[in-house]
Amino acid sequence: MAKMEVKTSLLDNMIGVGDMVLLEPLDEDSFINNLKKRYDHNEVYTYIGSVVISINPYRSLPIYTPEKVEEYRNRNFYELSPHIFALSDEAYRSLRDQDKDQCILITGESGAGKTEASKLVMSYVAAVCGKGAEVNQVKEQLLQSNPVLEAFGNAKTVRNDNSSRFGKYMDIEFDFKGDPLGGVISNYLLEKSRVVKQPRGERNFHIFYQILSGASEDFLCKLKLERDFSRYNYLGLDSAKVNGVDDAANFRTVRNAMQIVGFMDHETQSVFEVVAAVLKLGNIEFKPESRVNGLDESKIKDKNELKEICELTGIDQSVLERAFSFRTVEAKQEKVSTTLNVAQAYYARDALAKNLYSRLFSWLVTRINESIKAQTKVRKKVMGVLDIYGFEIFEDNSFEQFIINYCNEKLQQIFIELTLKEEQEEYIREGIEWTHIEYFNNAIICDLIENNQTGILAMLDEECLRPGTVTDDTFLEKLNQVCATHQHFESRMSKCSRFLNDTSLPHSCFRIQHYAGKVMYQVEGFVDKNNDLLYRDLSQAMWKASHSLIKALFPEGNPAKINLKRPPTAGSQFKASVATLMKNLQTKNPNYIRCIKPNDKKAPHIFNDALVCHQIRYLGLLENVRVRRAGYAFRQAYEPCLERYKMLCKQTWPHWRGPARAGVEVLFNELEIPEEEFSFGRSKIFIRNPRTLFKLEDLRKQRLEDLATLIEKIYRGWKCRTRFLLMKKSQIVIASWYRRYAQQKKYQKIKSSAIIVQSYIRGWKARKLLRELKHQKRCNEAATIIAAYWHGTQVRREYRKFFRANAGRKIYEFTLQRLMQKYFLEMKNKMPSLSPIDKNWPARPYLFLDSTHKELKRIFHLWRCKKYRDQFTDQQKLIYEEKLEASELFKDKKALYPASVGQPFQGAYLEISKNPKYKKLKDAVDEKIIIAEVVNKINRANGKATSRIFLLTKNNVLLADQKSGNIKSEVPLGDVTKVSMSSQNDGFFAVHLKEGSGAAGKGDFLLSSDHLIEMATKLYRTTLSQTKQKLNIEISDEFLVQFRQDKVCVKFIQGSQKNGNIPTCKRKNNRLLEVAVP
Repeated sequence: MAKMEVKTSLLDNMIGVGDMVLLEPLDEDSFINNLKKRYDHNEVYTYIGSVVISINPYRSLPIYTPEKVEEYRNRNFYELSPHIFALSDEAYRSLRDQDKDQCILITGESGAGKTEASKLVMSYVAAVCGKGAEVNQVKEQLLQSNPVLEAFGNAKTVRNDNSSRFGKYMDIEFDFKGDPLGGVISNYLLEKSRVVKQPRGERNFHIFYQILSGASEDFLCKLKLERDFSRYNYLGLDSAKVNGVDDAANFRTVRNAMQIVGFMDHETQSVFEVVAAVLKLGNIEFKPESRVNGLDESKIKDKNELKEICELTGIDQSVLERAFSFRTVEAKQEKVSTTLNVAQAYYARDALAKNLYSRLFSWLVTRINESIKAQTKVRKKVMGVLDIYGFEIFEDNSFEQFIINYCNEKLQQIFIELTLKEEQEEYIREGIEWTHIEYFNNAIICDLIENNQTGILAMLDEECLRPGTVTDDTFLEKLNQVCATHQHFESRMSKCSRFLNDTSLPHSCFRIQHYAGKVMYQVEGFVDKNNDLLYRDLSQAMWKASHSLIKALFPEGNPAKINLKRPPTAGSQFKASVATLMKNLQTKNPNYIRCIKPNDKKAPHIFNDALVCHQIRYLGLLENVRVRRAGYAFRQAYEPCLERYKMLCKQTWPHWRGPARAGVEVLFNELEIPEEEFSFGRSKIFIRNPRTLFKLEDLRKQRLEDLATLIEKIYRGWKCRTRFLLMKKSQIVIASWYRRYAQQKKYQKIKSSAIIVQSYIRGWKARKLLRELKHQKRCNEAATIIAAYWHGTQVRREYRKFFRANAGRKIYEFTLQRLMQKYFLEMKNKMPSLSPIDKNWPARPYLFLDSTHKELKRIFHLWRCKKYRDQFTDQQKLIYEEKLEASELFKDKKALYPASVGQPFQGAYLEISKNPKYKKLKDAVDEKIIIAEVVNKINRANGKATSRIFLLTKNNVLLADQKSGNIKSEVPLGDVTKVSMSSQNDGFFAVHLKEGSGAAGKGDFLLSSDHLIEMATKLYRTTLSQTKQKLNIEISDEFLVQFRQDKVCVKFIQGSQKNGNIPTCKRKNNRLLEVAVP
């Protein structure tokens, strides 16, 4: 970044304190007040060094836009105000540029916004990394894995409408350029007990409600489900609908996401079938039944649900029914089968539902990993994102809370270790002396839980595996014996006397003092939940299913692979997973996001101090600040430090020419800051006390005000001088322009006056000349008139004797000549248009011109008709000849004729040569087709019509089937003797054939067409052209038609029809066909 570019520092325009390391005084109240102040101003992010505190705003804020992504891209961590994008960018750039594997640890209690924080981290990394088709596909698959896992692993709780009920760790793999290659997802401890039972006010996993709300009726029918939530015992009804959550739309989103991630259609179908089977398992109910030997056993009340489950999963109904009623125990070579009572049967049913759903979820994670894993084997850089449940303290805490809090103890342990390690490495890197920092080490609590001999998990496993009667009480007794003296373990029944009278601690509970506070656990259910026992009969029944997915979920059910060894307990599995996770995290550079929930109402603008204080304590945030401040509270590179404070020293202002460190040394010496308050590292300045930093900020603020005043003074002087010079220059310009304007006005006035004088003089001269010319003209005219009269007198004297003899005839001829001349001149100006249909003609002026007037009208009409005909092409002449022929044949004879005058004769209405449907018909006809039209052939038996293709060629008339194109009849034109039709407005016509001809075997054709006039005209002209004989066209409302050996009379009558304007034909008797024409 250029030195003159304006930067927005973490310290500029601060609301409260952006970095808690700088908080003064540092105590719990000031910590909470600072968070509240920032939260009230929509500042939901605050730093503790490089740790980000995120407070859930419970509403959308405009701070995650693409513009914000670009703003934080490639910027220093402390350069801008605190934001989750700053941490994401720092982690991504360290991975890309420094080749350091990264991990981002997101912790906090349910509802604090951990899942949203992980989505924001992934969306930011996806936005700033490379582009391209393959890269975009990888990014899309990584992002779309979230909706799938959320649907199957999240649920609505009293604290959060979208609470993650499992822990998720995703390793995103990048190549050397920083482009994503793929990823690997690990899941931890799905809360499978939620499948069979949910606390009041909470829901089961989202996917159950999404299927019932969003699946189509057909899809639900295939899954044998109904849309009504109340039909299923595993779904709590008090919170089935959640405000602001559209389960139907989310179901469509999940199906689309599964498709993008790479699930095949049959895989998606199989997954939903397993979900449906789990849902229907809850509807199986049992009733007690006594056997002859006195033992109780259970029977299924209604086997309809069992039948549908077996149909979904492909399991033999009798096998599954027996698995719910009997339990087989194998020991060495012996098998013992015992009956299950009702309570045991319900336990077996719920255990199967939990295992089925839990294994399906694990399979989903594995299947997603197959799709998103990196396809190349090159060395990869890895960024891990851990979204895991936070510390949980409820009124009733059980086994789930115990192992969740154990995981958080391990995360707190690695957090403190890595934070101290990071601090120590920075001190060593900068050459600063490291001093030991006192802090609470929670390793003693971790050892209490995970020690292989005396740990609580080890004793729980030992209790689950030992023979004899094992209960939760025996487990508590063992804890009281082994852990009684441990300083972080409390129990009323232990040997420690100080808890004997503690009434806040019930006898069936024990309490552990975690780093986040004391938590009381109810021992009830610990043994069963740790055992996580599924009867082998049920495993084997599942393995026998024809459903490929269910069969794959229960490999231990294979009789060929029977393992009598007891499966590992839930506690030992989780302990191993946590150990693997911790080992993975220690190999990466950590980045922390601590999520805080401001209130329990899930509402914006509400900040509950007590709730936030509780979370601050168990997240160890104050401890984190104290660790960070134990040495030096603030550190900054020399260049930005000098750039920020250089105005406080005359030697460094406005530009320092030497090294940045030397400039900082000069600056601090000038300000007389005590040497014990700071230390110089290799690349950074370290400031011990925040008060020193705030003193620098106050001095900078005062100096900036002084500089602003100086700049303002100089600017005002410059502005006034500039304005004065501008006004002076403007005055000169205005004066020059005004003088120019005044001279122009004076010139215009003189010029106008001169023009007026000139115009008056020219007018006087012109009038004088006009008078002279008029006088001269009158003189010339007078002389001419006198001469004319004189010459006329002389001529009359000379020709007087001749004039008297021929005067009458000459006057008549002269008058007649003048009238004819006037007539033709008027006709020239009144000629009508050249349109042949224009009947206008000028009126006759004189009676003696009557014959001439008519002859001229005739000649003009013939001439303009010839001019009009000369414009026709050969094709147009043929069309008009056909129209003329039609006029001669049908005008005033057929009522249908006037409607056909304006319609052009097209002939080929079917376009047989272009339509592939009539290829067979085209191949069968070699001649040129004159007309091709679909007609209706009238059946002589009942008068009903059948569609036929009517073809007219130069030599034949053909009728073909409309669907197949097969030729039904072919008649030479010579065999056509007559065409008959009615005079009414219908399209019926009969084609009469020559008796004895080959085509007349079936008789004449009675047809109906929408283009009757055109067909009859073309048939008439073609017959005349080929046979040199005129075809007889008979127009009559009653005519005879030959049908084989019988002659039938076709009679046309008027009548209103049910079919509107469509004529209908009906057979009255063997000799009469009646056509009703509207």
